Amino acid sequence: VCFLTLDPNTANTQLILSEENRSVTGVEEKQSYPDHPDRFDVCQVLCRESVCGRCYWEIECSGDDVLISVSYKSISRKGWGDECEFGCNDQSWSLDCSLDSYSITHNNILTELAVDDDDYINRVGVSDDDDEDDDDDDYINRVGVSDDDDDEDEDDDDDDDYIYRIGVYVDESAGTLSFYSVSRNTMSLIHTEQITFTQPLYPGFYVGSGSSVKLC
Repeated sequence: VCFLTLDPNTANTQLILSEENRSVTGVEEKQSYPDHPDRFDVCQVLCRESVCGRCYWEIECSGDDVLISVSYKSISRKGWGDECEFGCNDQSWSLDCSLDSYSITHNNILTELAVDDDDYINRVGVSDDDDEDDDDDDYINRVGVSDDDDDEDEDDDDDDDYIYRIGVYVDESAGTLSFYSVSRNTMSLIHTEQITFTQPLYPGFYVGSGSSVKLC
């Protein structure tokens, strides 16, 4: 398992890093960060460490405005065009997890993904205390969502309570990038992308206001 930290010099001014740069939260108010050539104008952040060889990491996400990405360090930082946004260029790949579907974007081409419920492998180290009543149709695992939430009248609150864990695996020699949905002692394959690596890859995240990402 790779140990990763977020690079504060890349963090957009509407992102707040915490937990020794292992967690990021999107906020509406701009922060007074110093100017830096590596800082994104888009609400994105890159990790300090690259991933090479064979590397696996997990992320816990809260909220529905998160993109889980890997990117070359050469991605543009200034401006709001496709050249800067994760998944919208040939420098990056991005997984979007909504309440009922997945999609992956690379070079501005979005592909909707189907999840095979039978595609599970054993996962060691995920808590057995997670809710055992998850619906099989819920491809992303909601952890810690209160049963007291108003299911029909509080859509915004439902989005805030939407918590899930994703695993990412890079195999440089095989040229693969894989995403997994992690739950309890299992994880299910979401998608494997074939990549011809031309540079080291860096994990990164787009995080909108009210959403957050934590490196596990």
